[in-house]
Amino acid sequence: MITRIKELPDNMVGFLATDEVSAKDFIDVVMPEVEKFIEKKDKLNYMLVIETDLAKFSTGAWFQDALMGVKTITKWHRAAIVYDSQSIQNFTEVFSKIMIGEFKGFDKKDYDTAVKWTSEQINL
Repeated sequence: MITRIKELPDNMVGFLATDEVSAKDFIDVVMPEVEKFIEKKDKLNYMLVIETDLAKFSTGAWFQDALMGVKTITKWHRAAIVYDSQSIQNFTEVFSKIMIGEFKGFDKKDYDTAVKWTSEQINL
C-alpha cells in the first residue's frame, strides 16, 4: 500500500510504501498526486519512504513507477528514496547521472535530512 505523507513542506510531495505495493497504488495514489503537484509547481520534488521489503513490490508496481518517471521526465528536480539499503542508495545515486534532476538515497534514520534536501532547504 502507498499513502501520501501530508506533513511535508509545500514544495515537495512524498509517499510511504508499506506492506504489499501494487500497480494500483501508483495508478490511484501516486500518479494523481504527482500530476496535481506538477500542475501547481511545474517541477517535481519527490520522496518515497519504503517501510516494506522490496520483494513486496509487484512487477506492475515497478512498471508503473518507471512509467511515472518517463511521463514526467522533464519535471524531475529532486527525488529522495528513504530505505535502509546501501545498494538501493547507490542505485539511486547512479540513476541521478542518467536522469534529469537529482536523486539521492537516505537511511530511515536520516528522514529529516531527506525532507530538507528534497524540499531544497539544504544542499548535500
